[in-house]
Amino acid sequence: MKKILIIFSHPKLEKSRANRTLIEHIRGKDQVTIHDLYEEYPDFHIDVPREQKLLEEHDIIIWHHPFYWYSCPPLMKQWIDMVLEFNWAYGPKGKALHNKICLNAITTGGSKEVYCSAGYNSFTVEQFLRPFEQTSNLCGMTYFPPFAVMGTHSISDDVLHNYKISYGKLIDLLQTGLSLQDFKKLSFINDIPQLKTS
Repeated sequence: MKKILIIFSHPKLEKSRANRTLIEHIRGKDQVTIHDLYEEYPDFHIDVPREQKLLEEHDIIIWHHPFYWYSCPPLMKQWIDMVLEFNWAYGPKGKALHNKICLNAITTGGSKEVYCSAGYNSFTVEQFLRPFEQTSNLCGMTYFPPFAVMGTHSISDDVLHNYKISYGKLIDLLQTGLSLQDFKKLSFINDIPQLKTS
């Protein structure tokens, strides 16, 4: 069974119904480590060797975060800047993350309809996540499409429940083996048939 590291970053978790629901649903799953950056580093003083060791010990990395200004919260950006060092994560000697799987799990206040060329955000989620995809590529990881819970400002309890179940199923599938062939150019990993809840 593959080991999953969830790098979780939310500076106001107590106000996020969607993220609390997702995280609590998968807490305690076997071989899954939930690593809450704001809980671990409230002073933003990241222990780089510790973080690198955690990465080395896991097969799959999930960057789980709200979609803040089309990116991630500041502590996660600092984590990326500091932990993914030259000649460790990338560069001539940087092989530590090669062949690991990586993806984003995100929540957005806006609905899927506003993330397109015709919507007020002008670009798709996939386009906004290009820096994460390229970071993954540079580090020799395999980047999967994101798991996205969208429209969280108005999401119903029933719909959020379905997302929660899908996230749990995704964790199980990742542990037993998914490949890029399973996605057939889907924009969101949510859309694979195995994650459908109805």
